[in-house]
Amino acid sequence: VQLQASGGGLVQAGGSLRLSCAASGRTIRMYVLAWFRQPPGKEREFVAAISWRGNNYADSVKGRFTISRDNAKNTVYLQMDSLKPEDTAVYFCAADPDTLTTQSNQYNYWGQGTLVTVSS
Repeated sequence: VQLQASGGGLVQAGGSLRLSCAASGRTIRMYVLAWFRQPPGKEREFVAAISWRGNNYADSVKGRFTISRDNAKNTVYLQMDSLKPEDTAVYFCAADPDTLTTQSNQYNYWGQGTLVTVSS
């Protein structure tokens, strides 16, 4: 599975962005799909994940971010609203055929990352 993330950019605090992650090489209909992020100088952290059983969000983004998928387009999205400067990070999409988890080392497939910068 190859993943291609896009949609990052510069936005003011309070604004919105939608990230996309297109998969190729295999249908991801039954895969767990997730978004992680890596703020400057910090470790990669879980943001959100979606599976056929439901969704899971980090506490820091609950109520502001929404993860969704379009199986027909083999794509997962991350709608980010009410953005804050602390959301500034490189965002990565990930996929795995197994159980939904917040642990990055459990995901076998990764996109290249897209930078989101939120100005105050």
